[in-house]
Amino acid sequence: MSVKIRLQRHGKKGKPFYYVVAADARAKRDGKFLEKLGTYNPNANPAIIELDVDASVKWLNNGAQPTDTAKTILSTKGVLLKKHLQGGVIKGALTEEQAEAKFQAWVEAKEAAIQAKKDGLTQAQAEERAKALEAEKAVNAARIAAAQEAEAALLAEAQAAEATATEGEAATEEATEETAE
Repeated sequence: MSVKIRLQRHGKKGKPFYYVVAADARAKRDGKFLEKLGTYNPNANPAIIELDVDASVKWLNNGAQPTDTAKTILSTKGVLLKKHLQGGVIKGALTEEQAEAKFQAWVEAKEAAIQAKKDGLTQAQAEERAKALEAEKAVNAARIAAAQEAEAALLAEAQAAEATATEGEAATEEATEETAE
């Protein structure tokens, strides 16, 4: 029986979510599997990968063949590096402690890179929000200025109309007084 490490799709249409599984190569894509090794969520930025590294290395050592996408995911989480380091331990090139130290150093560097990407994305979103807020403030200020100008124009127009009405009443009173004399 040949074993594949592959992705098993879950989730809904347009929102995929995958299980990373070790399955018989003849089994259906979403069918029966031998062991669930982890999950992969490509919807987040950066993608969220949770993987049991030791179980994945065990399956690779037993001859399981990863698919192309699964191989990329295993490489991203350091499973292939750990398998390589274990090969060095078996050959006597490294001790178990040295191999574990190298793997932990690699994992820490990888986590730092992922955290830097998350921080960069958060900062970019904050900058976009600040720009949008400034643009909205500018639009609101222009709107308030236009409203004040319109109000001043209406007030001036009302005063002009009142002045003409007052002049008209004064002219009418003068005309009435002249006719009365």
